[in-house]
Formats: sequence, C-alpha cells, structure tokens
Amino acid sequence: QVQLVESGGGLVQAGGSLRLSCAASGRTFSTWRMGWFRQAPGKEREFVSAISSSGSSMYYENSVKGRFTVSRDNTKITVYLQMNSLEPEDTAVYYCALDPNNRPLTNTHPSLYGFWGQGTQVTVSS
Repeated sequence: QVQLVESGGGLVQAGGSLRLSCAASGRTFSTWRMGWFRQAPGKEREFVSAISSSGSSMYYENSVKGRFTVSRDNTKITVYLQMNSLEPEDTAVYYCALDPNNRPLTNTHPSLYGFWGQGTQVTVSS
C-alpha cells in the first residue's frame, strides 16, 4: 500500500513562492512516475506537472511552464513542486499522485494515477 503525504501549502501574495513536498512510503518509490494536480473550488481536478521515475524528464501544463519546477529525491522518497511567480489563479488544493503503471508523462488524465495524497491548500492573494 502506497501512502503519499503533501506539505508546504499556505497563503502567499501574488508574485510569491511556495515549495510543496510529497513524501511517499510503502513501495519502491524510484520505480514510478509522479504527478502533481490541483483542484479549485467548483472545478475539476487538473494536471499540473509530472516527473519520470528517474527524475530526468518533466512535463508541465502550459499555464505553469516557466514558473513551476518539479523535482524528486529518490533517496528521500520525496517529490517537490517549486512554485514561483504565483498568481491568484493558482489558488487550489494541490495533490501529488503516483502512477503504478509508469505511463508516459504526457498521459495526464487523473484516472491514470492510482495513488493520491490528501492534498495541501495553496491560496494566492491579489
């Protein structure tokens, strides 16, 4: 059984930065691709970013390219999302997820990820 625990969310002013962490346990973490998603009130959960099992490849949703950076440390079984130049539109609950089938990063539908964290709130004030 995989467990994912996010942390690092909070309230920040527009233009500010936050770093989210997602600690994993329960399986061979370095085998699986990881993803970040977000869900704003009244909206569907949407893809933000994904990283390959080795950490050598990343993929981003267009609106966060150049502002967000995903990384992972397999020795610490943790994946990170560095978020810079935050905008009010980035306000959402952010979730990390693990794909046990290790599909290509461009396969972004949430249903392809089998394990999820509980989420962490990010609020960006204008």
